[in-house]
Amino acid sequence: MNPIDFLADLLNPDLAFLPKALAVAVMSALVCGVVGSYVVLRGMSFIGDAVAHAVFPGLAVAFVTAGNLVLGGMVAGVVTAVFVAVFAQNRRLKEDSIIGVFFVAAFALGIVVISQAPGYAGSLQQFLFGSITGIPDSDLYVVGGTGLLVLAVLFAFHKEFVTISLDRESAQAMGVKVFWLDLVLYVLVTLAVVISVQTIGNILVLALLVTPAATARLLTDRLSVMMLLAPIIGGLSALLGLYGSWSWDLPTGGTIVLVLTVVFLLAWFGAPRNGLIAKSHRQRIQRSPQP
Repeated sequence: MNPIDFLADLLNPDLAFLPKALAVAVMSALVCGVVGSYVVLRGMSFIGDAVAHAVFPGLAVAFVTAGNLVLGGMVAGVVTAVFVAVFAQNRRLKEDSIIGVFFVAAFALGIVVISQAPGYAGSLQQFLFGSITGIPDSDLYVVGGTGLLVLAVLFAFHKEFVTISLDRESAQAMGVKVFWLDLVLYVLVTLAVVISVQTIGNILVLALLVTPAATARLLTDRLSVMMLLAPIIGGLSALLGLYGSWSWDLPTGGTIVLVLTVVFLLAWFGAPRNGLIAKSHRQRIQRSPQP
């Protein structure tokens, strides 16, 4: 399918789900690109993965009770994030241990709940790997509103988030409320994950959160530029992934992730300063005899 045909399908009223899927995918990618910049900066990719598990029981309960999936996932993720932030204050156990206990327990609860629903196998596949069909208009509004809220809070606390990400101990010594900022960041990561689950799935959502930001990190040393590049990379990859999946009848979530991975590999090898080719070139120049 050429791009003109894809555009025609987007404008076709009989395929109304397609532009909605594109809107949700791009909005999710934009929000995850910005949130993911903090995730990559802090080295908290494991938390992003764990949050994806934490939202699952809320999605499952909302599905079984015919409620709103996005709101259900938000409630479950936020509650779990609060539990983790509170229990992690006991320094007897490290934060990753607390995360491992609560987030995996939440995912297990979701498996138990969804197993009680009719059509268990199909429902589980939809949650784990995403689905572009059947996205209601209400979810489109919830995703858009939630995305704007997440971005507004991130920009409002940008300086504080950067401070605790770069030097947590010094921030505590200066009186920065690290616990509350951690809690806010956990909640924002949760919201970013929830609005992405329907398009890309529970299993693959970590890629949307981490890969665009990691790619941008290879392309620039400036955080402001990284936070601009990451959502652009994510949004364009979501567009190309949806185009590829629609053209060749491929799973949407998996196709988007593969596009993101290809872009990451291109940056890994070809980034002007930090790419493998550029580094190898500099090393050859340094080893060459000086006249």
